[in-house]
Amino acid sequence: MKRLPCIVVMGVAGSGKTTLGRELGARLHLPFQEGDDLHPESNIEKMRSGLPLTDKDRLPWLEQCRDWLRNQAGQGGILSCSALKRSYRDILRSSHVPLLFVFPDVPVAVLRERLRSRSGHFMKENLLESQIATFEPPTEEEHDILTISYDLSVEEISRKIRELSDR
Repeated sequence: MKRLPCIVVMGVAGSGKTTLGRELGARLHLPFQEGDDLHPESNIEKMRSGLPLTDKDRLPWLEQCRDWLRNQAGQGGILSCSALKRSYRDILRSSHVPLLFVFPDVPVAVLRERLRSRSGHFMKENLLESQIATFEPPTEEEHDILTISYDLSVEEISRKIRELSDR
């Protein structure tokens, strides 16, 4: 098997990025980085206050995510990052590290329920609408994105990633 690329688990709040990223990291023996931990404190405070981030707010965070990926060159790793727009994904791609984006496609009703039931996180349900409005679904030209059903098991997702890596 070829070396796995760095994997970015992407999607809006409540899509399961952190849970999936941690579990994939354990299964694939790759380090996991919670993208939210790379946000500047000003972004966290803004979201905690119920205010959506702007592109300007997100840029330093995306650059931190890109730099983390760059530091994983040659060893692989998994990053959770919303990567809502193609331009954001392009910033991550500018790490010049082979990337695979994994996009769990989750129905909006499930996202809302997940956010309603989660506690201890700065991202609340009221910000979901702004993320959905900002989100640009993957395009056919983005060949490095694996769209998966949100209800696949981590084992099934791991198998799909390994199959892609073997090509």
